[in-house]
Amino acid sequence: MTAGPVPLPTPQTAPFWDGTRNSELRVQRCRACSRHFFYPRPICRYCQSSDLEWVTTSGRATLASYIINYRPLPFFETKEPQVIALVDLEEGPRMVCTLIGVEPRPEAISIGMALYVSFEERGDQMLPVFGPVEVRNK
Repeated sequence: MTAGPVPLPTPQTAPFWDGTRNSELRVQRCRACSRHFFYPRPICRYCQSSDLEWVTTSGRATLASYIINYRPLPFFETKEPQVIALVDLEEGPRMVCTLIGVEPRPEAISIGMALYVSFEERGDQMLPVFGPVEVRNK
């Protein structure tokens, strides 16, 4: 379990957090234009339709960008460097998350690497985090 702030679901984000507690990464999909998007919102970011549904993603992603944070935030107990990543989900949306299962060194991380979702406990919530597929398959 990672110590840090516990996310507080809102009525709009509750389906996302309900999914994480079931080890599911959910995003919204527009029924009008069939596009997926993240972060939760009341209308489609592409066509402005309000005909939306929540769907479970494949959990697969690729690394689009990252930073290695060497300065621990005061509300986190860990003092180790943290890899903060921008990932492209297979379904299209981008998410910011923590990258796990890799050394926090640029030589160990490559843009475009295949990732999978996992979940870490944070208080009474579960946070999506991503790790390299090759680590998972070993």
